[in-house]
Amino acid sequence: MKKTAIALLGLAVILGGCSNKVQYGDANAAETTTVDFGSTDLQKIANDMVDSMLSSGSVAAIQGRPIAYVDSIRNKTSEHIDTESITDSVSTKMLNSGKFRFVDMTKVEDVRKQLNFQNNDELVDQTSAIKFGQMMGAQYMLYGNLSSIVKEAGSDKDVYYKMTMRLMDLKTGLIEWADETEIRKQESKSFFGM
Repeated sequence: MKKTAIALLGLAVILGGCSNKVQYGDANAAETTTVDFGSTDLQKIANDMVDSMLSSGSVAAIQGRPIAYVDSIRNKTSEHIDTESITDSVSTKMLNSGKFRFVDMTKVEDVRKQLNFQNNDELVDQTSAIKFGQMMGAQYMLYGNLSSIVKEAGSDKDVYYKMTMRLMDLKTGLIEWADETEIRKQESKSFFGM
């Protein structure tokens, strides 16, 4: 019995020594693990695009706080990239600038269900129900593409990312602003794994 208890205790000590150490890092620090698209790239693209748009003379000339919606960013790369995160970062930064207000097209069906409930269910006090037809329409649409070119030669790899965005006036169809930002990442693999 003693031998079994000692063996189990020894096994627990050995397995406990194999545990992973997890610690928090700086979310804004540049991550350089691979040439694949990462958090630093997402932050750079969102910041570059919104800063360019807000400093543009044509956007500065827009009166008031127009209503916009951000169409999903298209991923034209060969990687799986969460472009919804780019969309979220861009729209959050634009909203926090105080220059734009937004409608969220991804939630229209959920809103429609809630309004149907409020207006058609006997459990809802009709004096407090929000009536149909009062939502505001967007005046501007922001949209874009993320593309990449990947080149490999031997142990060297070069990845070029380009983000292009445009702001369209929905009434006139005119493009009020357009810009692009680029990222290039290079990787050389050692033959000795170093």
